[in-house]
Amino acid sequence: MLPSLREVVKHYGLMANKALGQNFLLDSNVTDKIVRLSLSAQNITDFHEYHMVEIGPGPGGLTRSTLMAKPKSLSVIEMDSRCLQIMQDIKQECSCPMEIINGDAMKFDIPTNFAAPRQIISNLPYNISVPLLVKWLLQIKEYSALTLMFQKEVAERITAPTCCKDYGRISVLAQLTCKIQKLMDLNPECFTPAPKIWSTVLLFTPLSDAISQQEIAKIEKVTTLAFGQRRKMLRQSLKGINNISEKLEQVGIKETSRAEEVTPKQFLALSKLT
Repeated sequence: MLPSLREVVKHYGLMANKALGQNFLLDSNVTDKIVRLSLSAQNITDFHEYHMVEIGPGPGGLTRSTLMAKPKSLSVIEMDSRCLQIMQDIKQECSCPMEIINGDAMKFDIPTNFAAPRQIISNLPYNISVPLLVKWLLQIKEYSALTLMFQKEVAERITAPTCCKDYGRISVLAQLTCKIQKLMDLNPECFTPAPKIWSTVLLFTPLSDAISQQEIAKIEKVTTLAFGQRRKMLRQSLKGINNISEKLEQVGIKETSRAEEVTPKQFLALSKLT
């Protein structure tokens, strides 16, 4: 029988490390709800078909809730060595295969090391949430789903529509690769320590026609130029691309448009001409 999460944190003297972007979820009602909403949005009752991978489990709140959903296996990647014994304690109590890895998720190739079908679930470290998401989107066809928590403002950028100040490169990339569903918002008081901002949990499900890594590379080039000078007209911000006026006309984009007015599909069409 595992002790409560608050008892675990007290026993191990586990204070959240700001340098690692840590904010712990110690309320099992919240972590259970995250898993329940993810399952419901995927139209499944549990994770028994999936090899689950959790990034930054910390004291193990989301880990416990994930295990209650009966995964085929669970692998956790944790950079903070203070949390490894907590994971070992959980492993001794769990009924499915569980692997514990002390390492940096940014440097770890999940598809190479873990069997398919696989899903990622994580209360992401705030300081590397976007780089981690981009890394996984580049390999999105390797995943069945991603259940991820972000700062609310980051989630709003990911899901932002065109003609919106939050719309940018990550919006284009995420929306061209995934169906994105908002599962829930979390009040700062849900966390220990309480951050100054709200958080949001998103579910990413790969699109059947998700773009390739080669296409993503081209889109990143175009969106970097376009959003790097987002107040300028595209004929100016994209002037480094040969014959840009003709290419914009070919895909139905006015050269006087600005980056935030161009849809993800239009950026995809334009990138194919570059």
